[in-house]
Amino acid sequence: MTRRTKIVATLGPATDDTQVLNEIIDAGMDVARINFSHGEEEEHCARIEALRKASAECGREIGLMGDLQGPKIRVKRFRNSRATLKEGASFFLDSALGMDDGNEEGVGVAYPSLHEDVSEGDVLLLNDGQITLEVARIDGTRVHTSVILGGILSDHKGINRQGGGLSAPALTDTDRKYIKFAAESDLDFLAISFVRNADDVNEARELFRAAGGHGLIVAKIERAEAVGCIEPIIEAADVIMVARGDLGVEMGYAELTGMQKRIIRLTRTKNKVVITATQMMESMIKSPTPTRAEVSDVANAVMDGTDAVMLSAETAVGEYPVSVVAAMSEVCRGAEKHVLARGRTSHRLDDRFDRVDEAIAMAVMYTANHLDVKAIIALTESGSTTLWMSRIRSDIPIYAFTPHRATGRRVTIYRGVYPVSYKIETTDAQTLYHSIFKTLLSNKLVVEGDLVIFTQGDLSGVSGSTNSMKVFSVTDSG
Repeated sequence: MTRRTKIVATLGPATDDTQVLNEIIDAGMDVARINFSHGEEEEHCARIEALRKASAECGREIGLMGDLQGPKIRVKRFRNSRATLKEGASFFLDSALGMDDGNEEGVGVAYPSLHEDVSEGDVLLLNDGQITLEVARIDGTRVHTSVILGGILSDHKGINRQGGGLSAPALTDTDRKYIKFAAESDLDFLAISFVRNADDVNEARELFRAAGGHGLIVAKIERAEAVGCIEPIIEAADVIMVARGDLGVEMGYAELTGMQKRIIRLTRTKNKVVITATQMMESMIKSPTPTRAEVSDVANAVMDGTDAVMLSAETAVGEYPVSVVAAMSEVCRGAEKHVLARGRTSHRLDDRFDRVDEAIAMAVMYTANHLDVKAIIALTESGSTTLWMSRIRSDIPIYAFTPHRATGRRVTIYRGVYPVSYKIETTDAQTLYHSIFKTLLSNKLVVEGDLVIFTQGDLSGVSGSTNSMKVFSVTDSG
């Protein structure tokens, strides 16, 4: 069975070896992520070049995503690299404290407005919620707290306010530099960290387009305030990422699973793409096999309808980058066999459509799910028809036949859509169909006698011109 759910894997030191990179592609990576939070431009350039070379050599389109660091609010450094915070003790956070002056009594903060954003009684969560502080009072730039849950705090660990509300803008000066870098590198996806609202997404898109970027914009949902305006954010973005690390800290882990399911459902309803990310197979950084909890976590996201699942440190710095991609692929396949991930739906059956190509996409999926169709072939310029098709639950593969590499890389993240490089070189319909049949058969995507559905437009080379669908029985003679 062809795996429908896509896998995003983060590149890093663990994947720099050419053989490892080739093996994670073979294991099932669909999109490669470059994390701009770590490393320098030279390293990113080398990984982008290596990925594109490996993709060309294996004959598979692999999408490339650049992920901006965003305004991660962190403590500065300690004199001894760390401090032990004891329950009930006092501890201060002060943006005016020197970069290396932290000790057991307090530490500097790399966020000048912290004292303005918090109030007495607020709960601050450090190091992904492993340390909890309650604000006791504020004295100038110094925030005095009481340690509720102690532990070891080391350099540069993150700070969240329970319930959200820290006012740092989504885009930093460093992010603006990397937006230009992403455009110049022709990346297929640009992920915006710590999005607060739709304006953050629109600003990033404008900067990316002004720099010459053409990729899709990914809004990472990891702030509590983003959940409060999730619908406008979905409308503004092309892709939504449920980034469960910081989101879980700010919202509380008891709320996280239900929130994840709601965001996946809402995003797909609005015909946008959704990625589920963060700690999906965290144990495989050090272990060759996942835990049962991790298997269930990935499987539930798949059955909820996520387009893609993402690996971060597991592939970037983990000891088993190839094994974790293979394990995630196997779990996805297993989950997709479950009845909840298959079958017919009533999605948009009562809708009216403003665009002909969108109406054609819905008609195709209705027909395919009520007829013994083995594959859907979309001759597409932009990939939009295949996106609409992929919002309908089905186990029928959708092949995006496109002459554009950028389109082929873009659809790598659409659930159940697979790019096929193809250039129309004839205006004769029968010759065209015969050529496509030969491509399908030679790649063993179908067998002779299978029913397939074609969609295409009368105006070749024009985006959004899909206006017809046809049902054919595949033959090797045309």
